[in-house]
Amino acid sequence: MTGRRFATPGGTGALVGAAAPAVPLLIQGGMGVGVSGWRLARAVAATGQLGVVSGTALDATLARRLQRGDPGGHLRRALARFPAPEVAERVLARYFVPGGADPGLPYRPVPRLGLRPSRARDELAVVANFAEVFLAKEGHDGPVGINYLEKIQMATPAAVYGAMLAGVDYVLVGAGIPAEIPRLLDDLAAHRPARVTVTVAGGDGTGHHAELDPGALLGLTRPLARPRLLAIVSSHVLALYLARTPATRPDGFVLETPVAGGHSAPPRGRMRLDADGQPVYGPRDEADPAKMAALGLPFWLAGGYGTPGGLARARAAGAAGIQVGSAFALCRESGLDPGLRRRLLRQAADGTLEVRNDPRASPTGFPFKIADVPGTLSDATVYADRPRLCDLGYLRTPYVRPGGGIGYRCAAEPVDAYVRKGRPAEEADGRRCLCNALLAAVGLGQHRADGYREPALLTLGQDTGFLTGLPEDHSAADVVDRILREVTR
Repeated sequence: MTGRRFATPGGTGALVGAAAPAVPLLIQGGMGVGVSGWRLARAVAATGQLGVVSGTALDATLARRLQRGDPGGHLRRALARFPAPEVAERVLARYFVPGGADPGLPYRPVPRLGLRPSRARDELAVVANFAEVFLAKEGHDGPVGINYLEKIQMATPAAVYGAMLAGVDYVLVGAGIPAEIPRLLDDLAAHRPARVTVTVAGGDGTGHHAELDPGALLGLTRPLARPRLLAIVSSHVLALYLARTPATRPDGFVLETPVAGGHSAPPRGRMRLDADGQPVYGPRDEADPAKMAALGLPFWLAGGYGTPGGLARARAAGAAGIQVGSAFALCRESGLDPGLRRRLLRQAADGTLEVRNDPRASPTGFPFKIADVPGTLSDATVYADRPRLCDLGYLRTPYVRPGGGIGYRCAAEPVDAYVRKGRPAEEADGRRCLCNALLAAVGLGQHRADGYREPALLTLGQDTGFLTGLPEDHSAADVVDRILREVTR
C-alpha cells in the first residue's frame, strides 16, 4: 500500500494510506500572481503541510520567465516531463529566449482569455499549470494544491487540467461560487470534454461556457487522480448552499474573514464605508464556525489566524486548522520581488505598514487589500501617472453588445472605452489594473516600447501581527514551526 507522509504536531510524520487521507493543520495561502510560486509551495509541502501555488495568470508568468531565459533551467526541466512533448515544444519555440531577451524589450503577449476557442491559448495554459505544480511537487511527498479565482471563469478548464496532469492534490477556488467545479474535476480526471458556465453581462445566464476537450487537445487516455476540492467562502450560508447536494459539494472549505489579504467578499446588504473609506462589516458578515462544523466537512479558518494562538482558536472552534498567507508572502521563498519584500518587512517590523481594504481598487467590484508602500500603485501620484490600458485582460467581463455579439470590458481600461461599452464613467473611478500590477510585484512587470515600466501593487492581510515570534528574515519552515509549536505545548 502506498501513502503520503504528513507532518504531525510532533514533527515525525505518520504514514497514511489512501483509504484514510489525512488533512493538514496548515494551508499556505495561494496569493497573488506568482507570490505563491512553486518554490514557496514546495518549501511548505516538504514540511508535510499543504503548500499552494497561485493559479492566476500562470500562462503569462511562464511565458515571461521563458523570455527571461529561464534562469536555472527549472521550467525547461518541468516541460521535459510534460506528457505531450510536441505541445511543450511549441510553447518553448514561441516564448523561450536563450540567455534572456534584452531587459528593455516588451514581453511577447500571450493569447487573451475569451469565449472563442483557441488551441494556442489552451496549450499554453495547460503547460504552464503543469509546470508550476510539477516543480512544487518535486523532491518530497507532501501535499500540493493550486488556488484559482472563480471570477476568472474563462481560464478554469484548461488551467485545472494542466494542474491535474502534474498530480495536484488539492484545488482551492474562491472569489465566487464554485458550484460547477466538482463536475469539472470528475470530467477532467476521465479526460472527458469539460466546461464551466461563463457569466455574460446582459445575457440570460445560459449558453455561454468555457470548454476544454482534453482528448482533442492532447489525446491522453489514462485516468488522472481527482484532487480534493476546497471552496474558499466568507460565510456559512454559502457553505450550506454548496454542501446541500453531491453535485456542488466540495471536500472541505476555507472560511475567510474580511481581514484576509487580496480580494474579500463585500459586506452583505447595502455597502457602507467608514471614515477612512473602507467597507463596514457587521453581524450579518460573521460566519458561524458551529454551523460549518455541523456540515461534517473539514474547514480551515483564514484571515487573522496566522498570529500566535490563531491555530488554537481555530481548532477550539471546530476547524481542522488554519490558512495563512501574509507570513508566507514575506518569507524568503516568496515570489515577491526581493526589494519589495524587504520594504514590506521593514514597514511591518517598525509598525508603519498600513493595509487598506479599498472598495474601488479591483475591477471585479470586490474589496481589495492594498499595502501602502511609496512608489507602488497605492501612491496616488503613481496611480495618476500610469496610462490606463487593459492589455492582459484576465479580469475582463464578457457582455452582450447591442447587436447581439460578445464584447469584453474592464473597469480599469481607458474610461472613454469603458463608457462606449455601455457603462457609466464613475464605475471606472479609482480602479487599478491588477493584472499588470501584480505581475510587476513579482518582478515580471511589462516594459513598454516608450520606456514606461509597470508599477507594482502589493497586498497583505490587515492583521499585521503575523511577524510576532519569527526571525528577522524568516523562511517558510520558520512559519510552519512557529504555528505548529502551539499544538505541542
